[in-house]
Amino acid sequence: MKNFFFLEGAYLILGGIILLITLFVGTRPFMSKGAAKRGLLWVSLVLAVFIGAHYKMTINRMEAVKAAFEKDQPIICESRMLRKVAQSVNIQKSKEWSLEGDNFVSPNYSRPFFSARCIVE
Repeated sequence: MKNFFFLEGAYLILGGIILLITLFVGTRPFMSKGAAKRGLLWVSLVLAVFIGAHYKMTINRMEAVKAAFEKDQPIICESRMLRKVAQSVNIQKSKEWSLEGDNFVSPNYSRPFFSARCIVE
């Protein structure tokens, strides 16, 4: 569950803002009676489906990346350290990389790379 809040935290906050907007609009005088309840129901249902689907896709990608890493296949991770030239880093087990939890670490890099932000080449 910790991973869920870590991976989907920003989307949960945006979803909360969208629900507040739905509540505000649904309670205006020009809206029909019960519009706020129906609006909140449908908007929260759609948000739950989208956020749940995004979480499932992210977890599946993380598992695929970890499995490919164990097989020594090349992994591409985005590097936010330098935005000029090298925006991606190639990671392989045979190139002094290791997997600690959900992070790829190497003695050659000062920061780890989170497996959710990586893809299999």
